Amino acid sequence: MAENITIRNAPGKWVVRAGGAILGESEQALEMTEGDYPPVIYFPRGDIGMAFLEKSASATTCPHKGVASYFTVCVPSGDMPDAAWSYEAPIAAVAAIAGHIAFYTDRVTVERL
Repeated sequence: MAENITIRNAPGKWVVRAGGAILGESEQALEMTEGDYPPVIYFPRGDIGMAFLEKSASATTCPHKGVASYFTVCVPSGDMPDAAWSYEAPIAAVAAIAGHIAFYTDRVTVERL
């Protein structure tokens, strides 16, 4: 499956919002396409307001990417458990996503400006 994963620079400026708050903006985001799944935008950690994220105890393992750590998105309108994830030490084939965070788009808004 790793051969079915493509990572490229996501063109333009990207923003992630939740509960009326802007969690981050980036012109350095990455777009990962994996098989038939919709593309996922990964934001550099430095472009995200980490004060909005609280690391949770959740973790999953993907044989093609490695161990994912999860974050609860904390905004004034309420907490969104495990709404974001990061592969802090991904396998070599997807090393480009190290230091990046992705978000579940059914819980937050991720869009290109």
